[in-house]
Amino acid sequence: MTIPASGRVAVYTAPNAPFQVQSYPIRAPNANEALVKVSMSTICRSDIHSYHGHRPSPCPGLLGHEIVGRIVALGEGLTHDMRGDSLSVNDRITWSEFFIPGANYFSEVLDLPQKSHGVEKYGHMAVTTAPHHHGGFAEYCYVLPKSWILRLPDTITDAEATPVNCGVATMVAVTEASNIRLGSTVVIQGLGLLGLYGAALAKSRGARTVIGLDVNPKRCAQSKRFGVDIALDASSDPQKLLKDIESHCKPEGPDAVIEVCGVADALPFGIEMVRVGGTYVIAGLVSPGANVTIDANRLVKKMITLRGVHNYHPRHLIEALDFVVKNKVHYPFADLVDAQYSLDEVTQAMSDAASQRVLRAAIVP
Repeated sequence: MTIPASGRVAVYTAPNAPFQVQSYPIRAPNANEALVKVSMSTICRSDIHSYHGHRPSPCPGLLGHEIVGRIVALGEGLTHDMRGDSLSVNDRITWSEFFIPGANYFSEVLDLPQKSHGVEKYGHMAVTTAPHHHGGFAEYCYVLPKSWILRLPDTITDAEATPVNCGVATMVAVTEASNIRLGSTVVIQGLGLLGLYGAALAKSRGARTVIGLDVNPKRCAQSKRFGVDIALDASSDPQKLLKDIESHCKPEGPDAVIEVCGVADALPFGIEMVRVGGTYVIAGLVSPGANVTIDANRLVKKMITLRGVHNYHPRHLIEALDFVVKNKVHYPFADLVDAQYSLDEVTQAMSDAASQRVLRAAIVP
């Protein structure tokens, strides 16, 4: 492929303002970098939070971190993906949503590279920061050093592959932290894309019963296609809802509860739901100011394991891809990306995604 002189970018200029398509120069990739032509980038809920100004994000910025694309050029030293498969021009790849500054205490000792000091995330930087093309809402993207790359098999489509490096990998980390075992009963608060993948993953880990909670009837109905056994209206009377859940999670209530609804007020109910000695994992509260009052005495007396999960370990990226490849015949993952937009339509795509008119909007440059 020929390296172009420039590429178009949908620039995030200010919270809630229309995106502006601009051009920025493109150079040959440096050592251990790749230049990728973006095939698809999907709008994550965190992109929506950034766009609305609910979380810190530089302006003018470049959003989008769920990305797949084809290699245009490889920098010196970048020859293989994280599995050891060789990389070549025109290979279709995905890569970690974050890259780290190098060896550090978090990556080398604590085994938490995603929390390294100085970690950067695709789709979270100022567009004026070189090399400019470091997000998904653009024609091209550089895969920067200290990212983790996976070559994609031809057996999955772009729609099936694009959420892998964020939504799916995150839920692999979440369900792992939830201690789901054979015969476990699981409740998932929120049936957006994260919740649906969470249900499918919980089933793959051996869950006996998966209950989904959401206020959106359409999402509740759709969840049955992704492993949810019982979908309940989250806006129902709390005491009635609690009794309904307990009746399906005998004898003592759900073994694991997962929060991916992004509503802080859901936490007290989650603590009440989970059984004594159970696990409650929080993953949807990604914006600052998610304040809530809980009775900490309930954590003590119920001996609950409370876990927060943010991003994922690189190994979860491999597991996420393998899960989608193996289970696409069981679950209609491609249907989750239910609308496509051009680079000039990013503003409309963001509006449709924020209003839940679509589940996962895709930008196809």
